[in-house]
Amino acid sequence: MLCNNLVTVKTLLAALAQVNVTVGALIPNADKVIRVASEAWEKGARLIVFPEMVLAGYPPEDLVLKPHFLEDCGVEIARLAAGLPPEALVLVGAPHREAGGDGRPRNAAYVFHRGFVRGIAHKMLLPNYGVFDEKRVFAEGARPSVIRAGPYAIGVHICEDSWVPEAAPCRAMRGGVLDLLVNLSASPYHRSKALQRQSILRRAAAAVDAPALYCNLVGGQDELVFDGTSLAVAPDGTLLARGKAFEEDLLFVEVPMRLRGEEAIHPDCETIAVDWAPATVATPPAPRYEPLPDAAAEVYAALVLGLRDYVNKNGFRRCVVALSGGIDSALVATIAADALGADRVAGVTMPSRYSSAETRGDAELLARTLGIEFHSIPIEGVVAAFLKDLSPVWPGRAPDITEENLQARIRGVMIMALSNKFGWLVLTTGNKSEMATGYCTLYGDMSGGFALIKDVPKTLVFELARWRNARGPAPVIPPSTIERPPSAELRPDQRDTDSLPPYDVLDPILERYVEQDQSFDRIVAGGFDPAVVRRVIRLVDTSEYKRRQGAPGVKITPRAFGRDRRMPITNLYRERT
Repeated sequence: MLCNNLVTVKTLLAALAQVNVTVGALIPNADKVIRVASEAWEKGARLIVFPEMVLAGYPPEDLVLKPHFLEDCGVEIARLAAGLPPEALVLVGAPHREAGGDGRPRNAAYVFHRGFVRGIAHKMLLPNYGVFDEKRVFAEGARPSVIRAGPYAIGVHICEDSWVPEAAPCRAMRGGVLDLLVNLSASPYHRSKALQRQSILRRAAAAVDAPALYCNLVGGQDELVFDGTSLAVAPDGTLLARGKAFEEDLLFVEVPMRLRGEEAIHPDCETIAVDWAPATVATPPAPRYEPLPDAAAEVYAALVLGLRDYVNKNGFRRCVVALSGGIDSALVATIAADALGADRVAGVTMPSRYSSAETRGDAELLARTLGIEFHSIPIEGVVAAFLKDLSPVWPGRAPDITEENLQARIRGVMIMALSNKFGWLVLTTGNKSEMATGYCTLYGDMSGGFALIKDVPKTLVFELARWRNARGPAPVIPPSTIERPPSAELRPDQRDTDSLPPYDVLDPILERYVEQDQSFDRIVAGGFDPAVVRRVIRLVDTSEYKRRQGAPGVKITPRAFGRDRRMPITNLYRERT
């Protein structure tokens, strides 16, 4: 409910600077903050908000435990103070180490005005679940901060602080004392995360009875992608503005301010006093309400951004994909061409005696359609040479999975040789369904530097391929690649269903077991065959050693393998089934 003791109403033009920075690139990151803040000021913004940890990049992990790193952050903080628009009120996320304490810094928001740091707000709620490990490297803030800026009272939250309206960061700001709540965030993407954030911000705005601004990071960092989608909501939940998804954006928001700055702030809050009284902008930019992408477009954009930033931020010039003629490698190559341009992608097919004419033709057709460099390197002679030298060691033994894996490992050696010779980054092509069940070969198809679709279930691979084909005048991925039954082509007439349940059965079981931690009994109660569920659980549990040795890849589900799901390799626990 709105308070009855309001004096007047004014509007404040704020800018949410949704930027893409790189972890550890302190000088370029600070340069970008100064440049974007100056642009926002010139367009009329008087309050300019940057994302969480924008100076250091997020997550900085153990970098913030290095004293010299924090000292260098301090140098850039001083440069920001001198270089930011002096009359603007600018909030910038960065680490802050206080004298004393246990040596860990705090996750902080610096408040700049007129060439000085006027105050520092500290993050109180440190997430320590899923991909987050903040309690390991950061100390918790003691009290929430409120900026008394001239006639305004502006609460400051950092990401998680707004996620629990019942906790101290929101609780201490209740009572109708705020004009505005500002949240600096670095919230990583997973499917449908934008709607979840929007709901959470509405709850926070209602809890403090004030408009809320949310500035989120954008860009890829190792396995994580930050989708931006910054937004602003009114106390009643009305959407005031929403920024672009998966792109840098400068989102302007004209915020109604109710001049509550003279109200008593809760004693549990830290007050940051700033002598600041911005003028109302005569012709503010029109509010924007960027649409949210549909489900497939959202995932595809995350994969494109994650790959592009991984390649560019790590200094790779080109990528190479092993093109089998199957759907996984076709999707990876297509995303790579969309992310980097065809001139920065190479494809190589490495057929064996078991490779069909259809898959060889589809690999070449895909490369030609995408316009990427293409090579064919048959492996049959190398396989024969290996078997000639190895056969005396196992005389009389019938062929088995050894000969299948040998082909995959020879391909791994071949493509890594191209990587060494040309400096190409190898993109592996395994999907989440394969990684979950161990249907992949160590030092074979798992060889490479970046596992682009390792968090994409096979059924979603098909959906993304069809979605991408519908985006242009003609299909990019050969329709026969999508329609053909999946096969590793490592033995005659092989099909994935020889080793795994059909993917439309497998993927829902994996979602329940891996992402939702459902038990055997609960999964079976969902209508699944007990024998199939038992088999899938066994495959997942016994394949951890493979996953631990795999390359990083883009997280797109609520729980990805790697940072998200950390299971012991040596693990004899087996659920009673």
